[in-house]
Amino acid sequence: MTTKTILVTGATGKTGSRIIHKLEARGCLVRAGSRSAAIPFDWQDRDTWRPVLTDIKAVYICYYPDFAFPGALDNLQAFVENAMQAGVERFVMITGRGEEHALRAEALVRSSGVDTTILRCAWFAQNFSEGNLHDAVMGDVVPMPGGDVSEPMVDLDDVADVAVAALTEDGHWDQVYELTGPRLMTFEEIAGVLTAATGRTISYVPISFDDFHAELEAAAGSTYADIVTDIARDTFDGRNAYVGDGIERVLGRAPRDFTLFAAQAAQAGTWSLADC
Repeated sequence: MTTKTILVTGATGKTGSRIIHKLEARGCLVRAGSRSAAIPFDWQDRDTWRPVLTDIKAVYICYYPDFAFPGALDNLQAFVENAMQAGVERFVMITGRGEEHALRAEALVRSSGVDTTILRCAWFAQNFSEGNLHDAVMGDVVPMPGGDVSEPMVDLDDVADVAVAALTEDGHWDQVYELTGPRLMTFEEIAGVLTAATGRTISYVPISFDDFHAELEAAAGSTYADIVTDIARDTFDGRNAYVGDGIERVLGRAPRDFTLFAAQAAQAGTWSLADC
């Protein structure tokens, strides 16, 4: 597969950008799938799909904004059909653990008959350095609902390494890889690690799901807030409080620990107040 062009959707996102970098470092032919790319791609504009799928043999599927949004599964079905007509031979799709709509999306792609690998991911460690929680950490807080729920935070560089392997190597057909970090952590424990890494006191602030919804609504509107809050209510019930073995199975090594991620991010100046 390394001599054939690979389409990476979500190319400017946290996973897609890393995957492209790692594929190019291997000498792979890569096509970026984003609205700003040379050949534009937009999940909400089906007219952009055929051009970007031309001469593509493998696709990394990162659906935006989420499989729970209205029309997402219809879009995914249509995209898979377009990809098959274009001659795509392999799908590698990222999903979230324990999410009902994600499970439906997985089943849809796997039923296509195309060589498919599912990357079912825990919470990203980089949510605290690149995502919505970066600003919160800069304000010395980690405000989250869910109480004492534990999550095995996964490092995105590990996720990208697994995705690259699945896109370029044989032996991953019809596999579902649970990608997690090496241990369960509560948000209070995460705040403690961030405190040690930054040298500042980062406090975990438990909030209600209603408050969580209100903050999302103020930032991104009611539809987004409704859907993301519903996902949080479902998945913060303890169903994901276990460690997966996908990284070990694919890469033959243990996943990176959140403590190492936090130390390296702090050293790189991610949470430096001097840059504010």
